[in-house]
Amino acid sequence: MTLQVWLAFFLAAWVIAISPGSGAILCMSHGLTHGVRRTSVTIAGLELGIVVILFIAGAGLGALLIASEHAFTAIKIIGAMYLIYLGIVQWRTPIQIAKPTEGEPLKVSGSGARRRFLVGLLTNLTNPKGILFMVAVLPQFIDPAKPLMPQLAVLAATMVFVDLIVMHGYALLASRAQRLFRNPRALRWQSRFFGGMLMGIGAALFFVKRQTA
Repeated sequence: MTLQVWLAFFLAAWVIAISPGSGAILCMSHGLTHGVRRTSVTIAGLELGIVVILFIAGAGLGALLIASEHAFTAIKIIGAMYLIYLGIVQWRTPIQIAKPTEGEPLKVSGSGARRRFLVGLLTNLTNPKGILFMVAVLPQFIDPAKPLMPQLAVLAATMVFVDLIVMHGYALLASRAQRLFRNPRALRWQSRFFGGMLMGIGAALFFVKRQTA
């Protein structure tokens, strides 16, 4: 992989990461309810999901999934239902404000680190748009005359580096909003707003179409 190709992918990674999607909404949602530090666990799950999808697409398995109408439909339905489920959970999450002197983030039931990691991981793994994008774009940055795995490793490291920065930025913005609006009612409506967005993105996945030759 030449430096020119890597720089092109580096720029593309920023565009991909900044574009609002289920991962960004999830980070803002968790940033609001858990704070930035705890949301880092969610982001770690998102990044692992990106790496898995990238290697699946790079190995050619992504193209096989897209070629199979039944497999793609199954992934699409699972991904859509999962995001809708996350939206409902976020919508119904009880808000408890910590004492102002403590300065702690909001305490939310069922917010264990393992659960947050799995939520992040499954959010990306069940996103058919992510698979479609990787299958369509990734080959443009891979040199077939050179070993595949080192190239995938470089691309994965680049994508994770950029996405870590952007996702933490989204979480930080939501966390700042938490500090500005300490009123339980305001925070409840913010939580419902992010929950509604997750449900909306999930519903939109039902209309994603697979690529055909």
